[in-house]
Amino acid sequence: MSAILPLPRLRLGAGLCARLLAASLLPLTLWGCGEGDPGPASDAVVFEGARILTGNPEAPVEDGVLVVEGDRIVAVGPRGQVQIPEGATVVDAAGQTLMPAIINTHMHLASTREELVAQLEHLAFYGVGAAASLGMDGEAVTFELRDRPVPGAARVLSAGRGITRPEPGRSEVPYWVDTEVEARAAVRELADRQVDLVKIWVDDRGGQYEKLDAELYGPIIDEAHRHGLRVTAHIFSLDDTKGLLRAGIDAFAHGIRDRDVDDELMELWRERPHVVLVPNLPDPGAARDLSWLGGTVPADRLAEMQAGAVDRPQAREGFGIQARNLMRIHGAGLPVAFGTDGSAPWAAHQEMEDMVVAGMEPADVVVAATRTSAELLELRDTGTLEAGRIADFLVLDGDPLEDITNTRRIADVYLRGVRVDREGISHRLLEGGS
Repeated sequence: MSAILPLPRLRLGAGLCARLLAASLLPLTLWGCGEGDPGPASDAVVFEGARILTGNPEAPVEDGVLVVEGDRIVAVGPRGQVQIPEGATVVDAAGQTLMPAIINTHMHLASTREELVAQLEHLAFYGVGAAASLGMDGEAVTFELRDRPVPGAARVLSAGRGITRPEPGRSEVPYWVDTEVEARAAVRELADRQVDLVKIWVDDRGGQYEKLDAELYGPIIDEAHRHGLRVTAHIFSLDDTKGLLRAGIDAFAHGIRDRDVDDELMELWRERPHVVLVPNLPDPGAARDLSWLGGTVPADRLAEMQAGAVDRPQAREGFGIQARNLMRIHGAGLPVAFGTDGSAPWAAHQEMEDMVVAGMEPADVVVAATRTSAELLELRDTGTLEAGRIADFLVLDGDPLEDITNTRRIADVYLRGVRVDREGISHRLLEGGS
């Protein structure tokens, strides 16, 4: 598990020094703590001088101050407008950027406790504060870790078992339904498990299977709403997207992939402006520099990955369709959130880059990956850097508004007010441990 670590570039308050010394957590002479420091105790940690991206669409806070007490943010604003508590620990963050931790609304995670904890720690290394596992959770462990988050690791949410038509040869974890009775019964079981979302697949997998149609997904959506649950859909085609909008869907876990959207689709969506798109863009087919993964990916594996990260012109057409569809929906002012599919813990940073390549402004991508995603998952205590929110944030050595790939230049990650042990996580992963 991750330990509470000494903070970089600190001026420790006298009261905090006294408590750390009493607990034998600091040598007597370290960090300027001395025997004559009996000042007032304060649990506050103050990050001073950074550019702060709050996760809201407003302009960033320049020369900002962020005050954390315990696991909460208690104040944020420009220097001179935020009172620094007496005896607080002060972190000099000048030249750095703070942003909310990333929230990934679409992943597929492990089903054993050991593997899942390792994944959640790996996600935390890359600045992900919460991740939703969509539809492949047949075991109780995901819900156990959701309800008892692991220190130093991302929070996990779960859709439990998703719902689809029978798909022999694919996973048997999801509910396979053929009738309305079966469909509604599946939703009731999910409600009993207190899932965070209901996930459905509306896809014939290239003509291999009968797909969930309106006679089934309509009752699923209706039953979910009866139980206060929202439904997100794996989709492929434009026609199915229209049908789902008419049926009352709440979110799409993918963009439309078969063709460009049309005016009818846009009119349907404008009539339902609460419906959220998670674009989940495909690989754009461009060569990538993966050297930034060296902190967690062993050298031999990284070399293999880099050898495969080459230009693939055949992938560009598919990316182009989804990029154009994303920009038409985003350009209409409709909500866009964030998800990556799969389980790669670093994929969030690639997805953010791809969203910018598609045409979104970096500032809008940051909002999508933080505030809007928190709203989709109904995480009311995170997603923005505001007083009263959980202290989940990144300290970056670059500004994502200037270059979105600066989200990868992570100096520190704080989850629930505690600095993540990125050094320890890196060591375990590079040494092959868990």
